[in-house]
Amino acid sequence: MKINFVLLIICLVVFFGLNQGFAQTKLAQTGFQFLSVGMDARATAMGEAYTTVEGSSGALFYNPAGMASVQGMFDLSLSRINWIADITYNAFSLSYSIGNGEYGVVGLSGTYVDYGEVQGTMVWGNYDGFIDTEIMEPKAYAFGIGYAKNLTNRFAVGGQIRYVEQYLGKSIIPDEGVKKNLADALAFDFGTLYRTGYKSLTIGMSVRNFSQEIKYEKEGFQLPLTFKMGISIDATDFFDQISDNHNLIVSLDAAHPRSLSEYINVGAEYLFLKTFAVRAGYISGQSEYGFTAGFGLQKFGFSIDYSYTPFGVFDSVNRFSLRYAM
Repeated sequence: MKINFVLLIICLVVFFGLNQGFAQTKLAQTGFQFLSVGMDARATAMGEAYTTVEGSSGALFYNPAGMASVQGMFDLSLSRINWIADITYNAFSLSYSIGNGEYGVVGLSGTYVDYGEVQGTMVWGNYDGFIDTEIMEPKAYAFGIGYAKNLTNRFAVGGQIRYVEQYLGKSIIPDEGVKKNLADALAFDFGTLYRTGYKSLTIGMSVRNFSQEIKYEKEGFQLPLTFKMGISIDATDFFDQISDNHNLIVSLDAAHPRSLSEYINVGAEYLFLKTFAVRAGYISGQSEYGFTAGFGLQKFGFSIDYSYTPFGVFDSVNRFSLRYAM
C-alpha cells in the first residue's frame, strides 16, 4: 500500500511537471464558461481540491462518485455566488438514497446564472456610428440528474447527464432581421473513488463537461471539458493521541482542462467537534486568483458554509451554501 501511495504521488508530480514543461497557451478553446465556476462554498474554500471529498449531494458539481457515501436518506444543498461584474449564480443539489444506499444514490443538480442587464447596440450611419437597441438580459442554465453507487466498501462510481443552455440576447442582422442567440447541449460527467484501506487515504478521478461540439452561428466550440485526478486523507490518522474531536482533511487535485493550461488544486479543512470548520486552499496557474479561504458551521443535520476568493482587479468573490441532511 505504501508503494502504491508513493507511485501515485510520483504520477501526479510527473503529470503536472510534464504538462507545465510542454504547456501550450490555450485561448478561446471552449464556450459556456459558466460551467467552470465552482458552485459549493465548502469546495471552493478548499481551493476546489474536491475530487475525493465525498459524502454530500454537492459532489455532483465535482465528482458524482462522491455522492455514493451520502449519509441518511436526503441531502439538500443550496448555494449563492456573488461573482465578478455583478454576475450572480444560484445552484442546488439534491440526493436520495435508494434502500439506504444499497441500490445506490440518485441526485439532481441545477445552476442558474444571471448576467444582469446589457445595453444592446447596432451599427448605424449617424455621428456615433451606432444606436441603442433593447436592454438585453443574458442568462444560462444547467440541470442534471445523476447516479452513484458503492460497488464495494472501497470502490464507488458515479455519473451525471446535464442539459445546459445559454442565451446571449438578440442580434439585429441587416436583410435577415432579428436573431435569437441561444445554444444548448447535453453534457456528461462521470467519476470514480477508491478508498485504499490505508487509513483514510482516498484516490479519485473525474471527467466533467464531455459533450459534442455546438455553435451559435458558424464557428463551433465545445464545453469546458476538464479531467481531474485527486488524492485526500485525514491527517489526524497519523496521530493516535489526537481525539475524534479533531479532523484535518488534506487534499490535492491535478487538473487537465481543455481551455487552460494544467494546474493543481490544494486544500485543507480543519473540523473541531464535528461542528466548526476552517478551510483554506490554493489554485495554481490562474492570473487573477489563487488563494481561497472559508469557514463552516454544522449541527443537527444543518450546515452553513462560506468561502472567500480574492479576484485580482475585480471584486472579491463570496459564496454561501446551506445544506440539510436527514
